[in-house]
Amino acid sequence: MNPATFVGPSIDWFLVAPLLALVAGIVVLLAVGSLTPRWPKGWYAGVAALAAGTAGTLAATAWERAVQPVGLAAGSLVIDRFAIVAVVAIALSTVLVAAMSDAAGTGNLEFSALLLAAAVGGTVMVVANDLVVLFVGLETMSLAFYVLAASDRDRPTSGEAGLKYFILGGFASAFFLFGVAFVYGSTGSTNLGTIAERLSSEVPVASTGALVLAGTALLFVGFAFKVSLVPFHVWTPDVYQGAPTPATAMFASVGKVVGVAALLRTFLSALPVRSDDWRPVVWVLAAATVVVGAVLAVVQRDAKRMLAYSSVSHAGFILVGLVAASRTNEPDAALGVPAVAAYLAVYSVLVVGTLAAVAHAAGAGDAPLSSLDGLGRTSPVVAWSATVLLLAQAGVPLTAGFVAKFGVIRAAVATGDHALAVVAMLGAVVAAYLYLRLMVGMWLKEPAQPDPRPVPVSTGTVVVACAAATLVVGVVPGPLLDALAGLGL
Repeated sequence: MNPATFVGPSIDWFLVAPLLALVAGIVVLLAVGSLTPRWPKGWYAGVAALAAGTAGTLAATAWERAVQPVGLAAGSLVIDRFAIVAVVAIALSTVLVAAMSDAAGTGNLEFSALLLAAAVGGTVMVVANDLVVLFVGLETMSLAFYVLAASDRDRPTSGEAGLKYFILGGFASAFFLFGVAFVYGSTGSTNLGTIAERLSSEVPVASTGALVLAGTALLFVGFAFKVSLVPFHVWTPDVYQGAPTPATAMFASVGKVVGVAALLRTFLSALPVRSDDWRPVVWVLAAATVVVGAVLAVVQRDAKRMLAYSSVSHAGFILVGLVAASRTNEPDAALGVPAVAAYLAVYSVLVVGTLAAVAHAAGAGDAPLSSLDGLGRTSPVVAWSATVLLLAQAGVPLTAGFVAKFGVIRAAVATGDHALAVVAMLGAVVAAYLYLRLMVGMWLKEPAQPDPRPVPVSTGTVVVACAAATLVVGVVPGPLLDALAGLGL
């Protein structure tokens, strides 16, 4: 190719500005931070929060332009309202985790830069319209997560968590990449829109049909690992427990949002004509994930392990929305994607706020349940806020968690999946016990350290802000639901 005649794809720089803001934050931290004396406490985390907040604000300002999907970089990226919701959730979670890391003592230069690197990879994943671009984003986020998990060099369990995450994550990435190869071999493209067109227009034959099915299965395995679906969830409790608590909050919020958003876009945009093949598998895994996650969470003795299994159960709830959205022959299938978007936005706030309370009670390391005992006496503001967040995770009315769970169950019932809706509600009942167990310890048990614990400003701000947002959305859900109504892929 003659460089003089090469014409690159046109780029709408305003629409990619959120990604550029995150990259700019990384450059400032690594270039300026490494060439200057150590900054005052909180500055590294402040730069990360500023970059993430700027990215989220820029993404939100593109809402009106994204009424119809906008393709970028020769169609390899797509900006639509679903992507904007996911990017805003990623940015908000990163801001909260950065503030939380400052209070937990992990907000150093490397940790803050890794938070932004993970956000960059996640942002690329949720706007990717090509499987290769999606894989690049996946690996960028995953590599940052592996290092975050092992970043506490004073605790051997942190290094163990990073190693486990790295090994199992490598296998998952290999499965995903083989899936990309099989789908490309059967359709001749890695672009999601082109894949959908060719699968819907070409007459399937035995050889290409087998490749598509194998590719779909391998892609789903890769996603299932990132989202922590049963039985691909085995890494989750060990990694969540061993990693520093701010890193755990990043995995539980950004990791979950990105994995589910990319899963929905891939399967609903590229493989809708094959939904009859993959929907039964998703149905079974959704039911199993809700039940197994809730049951195993009940028997845990560490708060972070308990919340890890709780996140597994939440992943099953989110998958209920995917099953509903895949039933395109049903008139109410359009309820599925908005329900998933609402759940992702709500859950990302709930889990970060809850883990911030855990970090205050137990520190950035392990968090035995006894560390939360008596929190209502030693730190009543944190305890009250944590109570609101736990009630929301249980799906109690007048909280954002109820709005999220009601949305996916409503979508399942509207599309005829009554059995799956019943399983989801039973799982919610079981999971309510574990949240009640944490609240009992906070309010009804004697504190291990009776002296009041000073609450860092950043921790108090994160926990109270998350609880306040939970109550506002729970009491007045209309603005959020109206904004997400009609969201599609």
